[in-house]
This record gives sequence, structure tokens and C-alpha cells, in this order.
Amino acid sequence: MDQTAQHPHGKWLVLAAVCLAGMMMPLAFTAPGIAIPAISHDLGGSALALAWVVNGFILAFGSAVMAAGALADRFGRKRMFTIGVIAFGLISLAQVFVPDLLTLNILRALQGMAAAMAMAGGSASLAHEFDGTARTHAYSLLGTSFGTGLAIGPLWSGFVIEHFGWRSIFLTCVVLSVMVLIFGVPRMRESRDPQAKGVDIWGTITFTATLLLLTLGILQGPQSGWASLPTLAMLVGSAIALAIFIQVERTHPRSMLDLQLFRNWRFIGAQALPSGTAFSFVVPLVILPIRFIGIEGYDPVHAGMMMVPLSLPMLIVPLLAALSTRWIAASTLCLIGFVISSVGLLWLGTVPPGAAQTDFVWPMLLIGVGASLPWGLMDDLAISVVAKERAGMAAGFFATVRLASESLALAIVAAVLAGLLQVIMLRELGSNVPAVALGNALAAGDLAQAHGLLPQTSHATWLHVYGSAFQTMTFLLAGLTLATGLLAFFTLRRAPARQAEPVLVPVTIAAQSGSCPQ
Repeated sequence: MDQTAQHPHGKWLVLAAVCLAGMMMPLAFTAPGIAIPAISHDLGGSALALAWVVNGFILAFGSAVMAAGALADRFGRKRMFTIGVIAFGLISLAQVFVPDLLTLNILRALQGMAAAMAMAGGSASLAHEFDGTARTHAYSLLGTSFGTGLAIGPLWSGFVIEHFGWRSIFLTCVVLSVMVLIFGVPRMRESRDPQAKGVDIWGTITFTATLLLLTLGILQGPQSGWASLPTLAMLVGSAIALAIFIQVERTHPRSMLDLQLFRNWRFIGAQALPSGTAFSFVVPLVILPIRFIGIEGYDPVHAGMMMVPLSLPMLIVPLLAALSTRWIAASTLCLIGFVISSVGLLWLGTVPPGAAQTDFVWPMLLIGVGASLPWGLMDDLAISVVAKERAGMAAGFFATVRLASESLALAIVAAVLAGLLQVIMLRELGSNVPAVALGNALAAGDLAQAHGLLPQTSHATWLHVYGSAFQTMTFLLAGLTLATGLLAFFTLRRAPARQAEPVLVPVTIAAQSGSCPQ
């Protein structure tokens, strides 16, 4: 490991650079959610294809993060961080000039892999730069940067889209990448793990295939039917890939996942937490902008402002939740958060299309506050429920599960919404309507396309159909959120009490490299 001397102020510039990179990642995730209606209008595409503007980034990030962490340990954290940031910036620049939706989706997947490389190298580098309390504070600031990206992403994206067009949102990532490369990378020291092992290539490939085929199958179901050959082929292929992955992990001498961890119920409970936040927070973060712009008729700026009650609590509540663990068990706080989010989702489902803007504020604020309670606790819980020597593996796997949960949750909800819209239209408008095409149009917030397909239908009817489907979807989200919260609570409630100052942020990559802050 390199131990070259460094000016004391240099490490704080490194921290600032990594935090800036940390803010880019959620910004790159939330911005396209605001832009999807504009992308649909400009590039066209079905609801299935448009879903991959968001899903492609998350799925690629989640599939690559464990491999990226192993490569960072072996070939250098600074090198991996630098390559990741450069690739992230160049791909962001390329997205400004995309000619069609397919190219955009491919670039979004590549951008997700670049983001995984940057965060793998950056997070592990912080563990090398800081020790003790300073390390805890550094990771706390990194967590705050994630919250900042989530909080300001929709508002900033709405402003940029309104004034400069949807393509300009990717220029923000280009500018941030350049700033990171200029101010942070030159002051970063190289470090490696001399004991680092190689990457579990076949484990990575089969795990990625499992996620990809499962997500494709879920999204394809409402398009061609759940019993259709394409849908069944993808779902069966996913099951086969999962079986191969399990066999690889059982026999590979350097497996990325020790399957013995699944005998630990608390470990399983920790993996349920990101599913709860995916259903309660990530899905509304993506679905609501489509509704606000396409169905409610808000411009992108107003849509971004409407997202503030949902995302703003991420700046404050995770810190308060971490401090509260001195008096309240983390599992209890997580359950309280999921109950609050469930109430907010039920309330949101009762707000009909065309309602006043103020009717959305309180339910969205409840959802944001509720999701923020487990958000700042679940990374550390995922590590604390296993033996210390397994912390790195548990943390690396949790990072993957977290992103995979978000991708699958978005796919499930997109499929459910499209399916509900089809059923309601067949019931309300008759069996002769093009239900699949209409469902895709409404799911993408494209009322103009729906009206073009069925011009005799009134605007009020379209709002009624969408509102009925949206209400059922939010009620389902509330149930899933509560169910995962209860599962996590009953499996985690016997977790040992915390003795140290809480780690407030996603430390998964650093932990994977064997340098998780204590």
C-alpha cells in the first residue's frame, strides 16, 4: 500500500471530490425521472423501453459494484476512481447527442457501470485517507452528499429541462466530473490491498444474467402476456441463471458470496430493508414526476418543486435516526419508518388526478420522512448482523441487493401499473380498445398519444382511468412496504445493541475492501 506523504488539507479535498462524485450518482438516477415525458415526446418509445432509461443505470450499477470493489482493491483505488469518473463524464457527454432511445438506454447502462467503478474506488480511498473519528465523519459527509443529490436532483433537473431541454441534464454530470478530476484526483493517494483476490467472473456474469432476465421478464409480462413465450423464456432463463449462480458460489474458491450467510436470519432481515425503501421511496421518486408532468400537466420546474417534500427529508432525518439509536433499537426505528411511509402511500393514493398541488405535499412528506429513518441505518445493520470477519462480504452483497431491489421494484411497479391500466380500460371502455398501447401511453404520462389512439374518449375519462390504477398501485406499495418492514423487524430485533458512534452512510464499498470504518 502506498503511503506517500500528503499535505493535511489534501485529504479534505479528496473527501470533497469523492462527495461530489457521490452527489453525481443519485443526480444521474433522479434526473431522467423528471425527463422521461420529454424523452418520450422527443425520441418516442414504449413504456417498456422508457423504463430502461432508469432501470438500465440501476441494474448495471448493482451488477458491477461488487466486481468493481474487487478490482479497486487489486489494481488501485485511485486508478479505479479516476477511470470511473472519466468514463462517467464521457458517457454523460455522449448522452447529450443520442439519436434514439436504444442508444440512450445502452449509454445509461454503461454509465451505471462507470458509476460503480467511481464509487468503489472513491469509497475505499476514504478509508485509506482517514482514521478513527475522522473516518466516521468522512463517511457521514459522503452519506450527506448522497442525500443532497437525491434532494436537489428533481428540482435542478426540472429547472434545466425547462430552460435548456432534457439533453442538458447530462451536461451537469459532465461539469461535476471535470471538477472532480481537477480538484480531487491529483491529491488522492494510490492504495491497494496486497491480499486482494481476483474477481469471481462467473459469479458476476450469472448474477447479472439473473437480474437482467428477471427484470426483462417482469416488464415484458404486460406487453405480450404472462403466459407468452418471450415472457416465460425470460423468467425461466432467470431461474436457470440463478441456479447456476448458486452452484458457482458453492464451488468457486474465491466466491463473491458465502452462501452460509443465509443461515443467519438477521442477515436475511437486513436484506429486506432496501426492498422496503425501494417500494416506499425509490418508486415514487421515479413514478411521480411522470404523473406530475404527463397527467397533472405541470411544467418540469413545477414538477421538480413538487418532489421536494419527498426528497428533502433525506438531508436531515437519516442523521437524526442514527443519533436516536442510542435510545431506540435500530430495528424499531426501521419499522416506525416503514409504517409512516405506508400511511403516506395510502394517503397519496387517495389524491385524485387534477387535485390541488397542496394535496400532494403532506402524504409525500410522510413518505420521505418514513423512508429516511431506515435509509441511514440499514447499511450498518447489514454489517453488524454478521461476524466481523464477514463484514466485507456482507457489505458488498448488501450494496448489490440494495440496487437490485430498486431495479426490480421499478420493474414490478411499471408492470403492475401497465397491467392495471389495461384491465381498467377494458372494463370502462369496452373490449375492443387497444388496451396494451393505451396502457403504455398512460403509464408513460402521454395523454396526447392515448387521445390519438382513442379520440372519442374525454380527458376526464383518461384522468379517471389513470387515477384508479395509480390508487391501486400505491395501496400495493403500502402493503409491500409494511410487509418488508415487519420482516426486517422480527428478524433484526435481537441484533446486539450498538456501542460505537453510528456510521451514517453507505459504507459498503469500503467495507468490501476490508476497510470498513469501525
